[in-house]
Amino acid sequence: MTLVDQTRTRRAPAPSRQMLADHVYDAVLDLLIDGELRAGTALGIDALAREFGVSQTPVREALARLESTGLVRRTALKGYRVAPVATPEELVRLMQARLVLEPSLAELAADRLTPQLVADLERAVHDLATAPLGPSFHEFRQYWEADERFHRIIAEATGNEFLLSAYRALGGQIQRFRLFGGGGVTDSDHCVAEHTRVLDGLRTGDPATARAAMAAHITEARDRALGAYDAPDPANA
Repeated sequence: MTLVDQTRTRRAPAPSRQMLADHVYDAVLDLLIDGELRAGTALGIDALAREFGVSQTPVREALARLESTGLVRRTALKGYRVAPVATPEELVRLMQARLVLEPSLAELAADRLTPQLVADLERAVHDLATAPLGPSFHEFRQYWEADERFHRIIAEATGNEFLLSAYRALGGQIQRFRLFGGGGVTDSDHCVAEHTRVLDGLRTGDPATARAAMAAHITEARDRALGAYDAPDPANA
């Protein structure tokens, strides 16, 4: 290594606390989604800090973010644990909430349609359709991110900060209900088609059409998810 290289190495900025928290968040999320951390597993802050080679602060921040998704839970004096497996009854209640909120978001967004909004949604659908679909979270993460981005863009387009806050609180909980699948993405064709219909509904500029398309998407997604609970476990076949 030359003196110049050594100088550059010494002057390289240290990772920020936010970058470290993001790293821990992503790493723990991978373990959760891939089933390497089972329901009820204790998530010790000291142990995670040692494992990832960081201080306790970014670990605390990452776990707090994961708590907001419902993937982990914190109990006073006991710390964090992986959340229990979501039940069909909880899924039904979540989808009831989505059916109250998201069709209304689509309805309002249709009234505020812009070329940029359409372009952003088209990009999200394209990314959804072309994302990898392997069995591990590392492989299908782009798919999930495109799905979430599509719905978030619609929520942001309403221009209503209160509805956006409600969507964020609700949207975070969706991750927990993807845990039970355990086999990656199995409904890509359905999901891409439904998102395309929502986009087409928004393109009409008719709030009622956009609302109906979003309601149909949420309903069909609910029915597929409930069907996955009833499907036999391949590991036990």
